[in-house]
Amino acid sequence: MANKSVLVPLAQGCEELEAVTIIDLLRRAGINVVSAGLDDQPVKASRGTVLVPDTTMDKVMAQDFDMLVLPGGLPGADHLRDDAQVQTKLRQMAQQDKYTAAICAAPKALASAGLLDGRRATS
Repeated sequence: MANKSVLVPLAQGCEELEAVTIIDLLRRAGINVVSAGLDDQPVKASRGTVLVPDTTMDKVMAQDFDMLVLPGGLPGADHLRDDAQVQTKLRQMAQQDKYTAAICAAPKALASAGLLDGRRATS
């Protein structure tokens, strides 16, 4: 069985506990996790912690992932919602019937991509 892979986009102002916990737990489970910044800068999270993503969204757009997980936090969730590449990747994942998940305020990015149309969601 091939190793599963998960993309975790990191936006400025994300909730650091949500971002780091997702990445840590999945990596402990032996899953290949790729954190990708919306640009090439370190990410200053909502409480001031600076995170250094593995790569950028530009560099992973053509890659296939088994799942995409969005950490919440504000204004990070707003940046995920407003980022064209994140929105494109979310739609691609949905078209390929792949898993997506979002924590806290991040479901607003799923809603913006049309992935919650006709569905109930708690956020």
